[in-house]
Amino acid sequence: MRVSFIIPTLNSAQTLGDCLAAIRAQTFTDYEIVVADGGSTDDTVRIARRFGVETVCPNPLKTGEAGKAAGINAARGELVALVDSDNILPDPQWLARMLAPFEDPTVFATEPLRYSARPGDPSLTRYFAALGMNDPVCLFAGNYDRVSAVTGKWTGLKIPLEARTEPDGTRWFVLHPRNTLPTIGANGFIFRRSILAKVTWEPYFFDIDVAAEAVAKGCGAVAKVDTSIIHLYCARFGDFVRKQNRRIRDFLYFAAAKQRTYPWRDTKARGVVLFVLSAATVLPLVVQTALLATQSPKGSRLASLWHLPVCYATLCVYGFGVLGKLIGLKPRLADRQNWQARAN
Repeated sequence: MRVSFIIPTLNSAQTLGDCLAAIRAQTFTDYEIVVADGGSTDDTVRIARRFGVETVCPNPLKTGEAGKAAGINAARGELVALVDSDNILPDPQWLARMLAPFEDPTVFATEPLRYSARPGDPSLTRYFAALGMNDPVCLFAGNYDRVSAVTGKWTGLKIPLEARTEPDGTRWFVLHPRNTLPTIGANGFIFRRSILAKVTWEPYFFDIDVAAEAVAKGCGAVAKVDTSIIHLYCARFGDFVRKQNRRIRDFLYFAAAKQRTYPWRDTKARGVVLFVLSAATVLPLVVQTALLATQSPKGSRLASLWHLPVCYATLCVYGFGVLGKLIGLKPRLADRQNWQARAN
């Protein structure tokens, strides 16, 4: 089965080299790489060419979701691997492990069970890897999809898992969701191209929407593979604030345009209330910080101190975004004009 790696980029020169080097180091080699570029003004495209990327296609709509759709249209593989330019595959056997569940014809997608970080990565990267998500509101909603040091679970939703083990020792778990599927669909998500005939995915590929729709339409099962992926989400706190602002603005814009289908209401209302109450009383956030410190890898324990600043920044950014909606401001997409992905 040929794999197409889809990598949306926009001024990603600082992270793309490490991303592509990790892909080129894989022991499974039947793949192509498609970079969908949103008009980078740095060395992004030159780096892609240096690593022998088979296809570089334009992404005129600029967003990561549009880039995924553009890249998929240019791809030819039976399997599609969604890897962002700030993702790094942790070892050369990663792709082989991620493909093992596809031997079961009932599995339409796979995703890593955890995030991981390297010792020299920025403290925010190590914090988010331990937290198991990039948005703390998801922790309170219980709707996340990677192992969290706070809870010791890969999700807070009640989803039965069926464990399986390959002859080489690879472990994976088939999900049997009863209601809501967790926020699955990005950072190492691999799926069968054939499901695209049954879901809405153009001109914006909203990953969690596509995964939930595929399950709802009976495309099959999702497998969580016992491996990880590195996500260089934010090198600086200011980058995190910008990304949260982009997240809420884009969400409100596409929700107003009725282009989002993931059933957030099933989990988010309760999560938002718990998040606001926890921020107001402080103590729950302190307890979570302590859990992060004690349950994180040794080199990441001090990184847990980011938890309170991250939570309060999220509260402020989301609060202003929702307030703008309530007073009648027209939702607009976040500006990508000067966007740049940073490695450190």
